Amino acid sequence: MRPNRVRECWAEGRPAISGWLSIGNSYSAEIVGMSGVDCVTIDLQHAMTDISDMISMLQAISATPATPFVRVPNTEPGIIMKALDAGSYGIICPLVNSVDDAQAVVHAASYPPAGGRSFGPSRGLLYGGPDYAQHADETIVRLAMIETREGLAAVEEICALDGIDGIFIGPNDLGLNLGKGTSADPTDPEVTGAIDHCLGAAKAAGKRAGLFCPSGAVARRRATEGFDFVVPNSDANLLKASLAAELSAAKST
Repeated sequence: MRPNRVRECWAEGRPAISGWLSIGNSYSAEIVGMSGVDCVTIDLQHAMTDISDMISMLQAISATPATPFVRVPNTEPGIIMKALDAGSYGIICPLVNSVDDAQAVVHAASYPPAGGRSFGPSRGLLYGGPDYAQHADETIVRLAMIETREGLAAVEEICALDGIDGIFIGPNDLGLNLGKGTSADPTDPEVTGAIDHCLGAAKAAGKRAGLFCPSGAVARRRATEGFDFVVPNSDANLLKASLAAELSAAKST
């Protein structure tokens, strides 16, 4: 089976860097996949992307060195299985508020006897290889998002669950849920304390910790703090920032 570059990064003792696709387009997916990132995450939760967009984007990423991941909208098993059958090598699931939610992710993303994933890996076989079924469970990465008070309270239980490879923190939603507003690089002590608590819980359980970051510089800082999976912003945000900077330069006198 084709290896998962994220797992290879972890085996090499370094964090994985993921691109983040908010633009539902296969060309932008290909550009990000060729940028040098270790993996590319297609966002089905908040991005302007649907299932048919996802499939063409996964096809585009397949032609690049990067490993494809998908952030699904929720714990609904049909969407998780669809993303995996279409060739995703990683699932990031939002709003995991309890160990039961985390178990639902594991169940949908694992074949029996470890889970209840139905067999029919369509593009998974094309991308992963003919031995996909034998190695999928150990190759796919499953990350549970911690972004609510409930998830924060249950983070130790979630990290301890077999089949969950780690957690992924949404700092904006975490800040909102703690009543502190949004910031991709928060400075409020309660929010930063919650992030540190999540990182510590993951490390104590021998699991991985990921975080969405507003820039490459912040992603690098977070990696030095111990995060194993960092996202240096999304394609849409980077495009907006680049256009704003270039427009400012063009208008300068």
